[in-house]
Amino acid sequence: MRQDHAEPGPVIAIIGCDGSGKSTVSAAVFTHAQHFGPARLVHLGKQAGNIGRAIARWPLVGKSLGKIIVRKTKSARKMREKKTPDPLSALVIMAFALRRWRRFSRMRALRQKGLIIITDRYPQSDVAGGYDGPELSARAKGNTFVRWLARREERIYLGMTRHKPDLVLRLNVDLETALARKPDHRRDLLAEKITATPLFRFNGAPIVEIDANQPLDDVLDAARNAVATTLANRGYKRPDTGA
Repeated sequence: MRQDHAEPGPVIAIIGCDGSGKSTVSAAVFTHAQHFGPARLVHLGKQAGNIGRAIARWPLVGKSLGKIIVRKTKSARKMREKKTPDPLSALVIMAFALRRWRRFSRMRALRQKGLIIITDRYPQSDVAGGYDGPELSARAKGNTFVRWLARREERIYLGMTRHKPDLVLRLNVDLETALARKPDHRRDLLAEKITATPLFRFNGAPIVEIDANQPLDDVLDAARNAVATTLANRGYKRPDTGA
């Protein structure tokens, strides 16, 4: 355990396509990090499904609003660079971006207290069109209001990605493995994410590539070893080994 907490705590991000094992690896890495000092696991994804389900429980209008949010979120996933969403869809996208910014700000506050931060997902600005990055395009033709929202959203993501993680664990998985683990997901969307994943640079953060097609124990061992090395370089020691 590091004794001096004057410096901000390290941020370790786990990223990868759906089906790569992010949640499982994040939980295991969080447990491992707690051996080195106080740690916190945070989720920095959109969490659209959780919000839709929560709103659906509101009396009277909840069910209808929940369906609208889920529908607008799904339609946004199909958006491409030259396609401009309608204003309502753009507002939903912007609301999620602002919510992500608030959670990111809370994560930074915990880091400033010296906690070891483990994140399931991390915002990126290398690839537009979703997948933890901007979903709107200020360059697409269309509604002026939507383009204004797009510029605001872009600034939000650029602001978040200025804060690079101390370590990124990139879980790489092939399409057939991802589909086997997530049979309810669309093949084309998974393929797009798998193609985009290697393009993320996270503002030059150190990235450890992990083959997530391997057996789970091997994946977890690789993740824990990478985390232990990073924390040791930051001056953390395991209390049970003194190393």
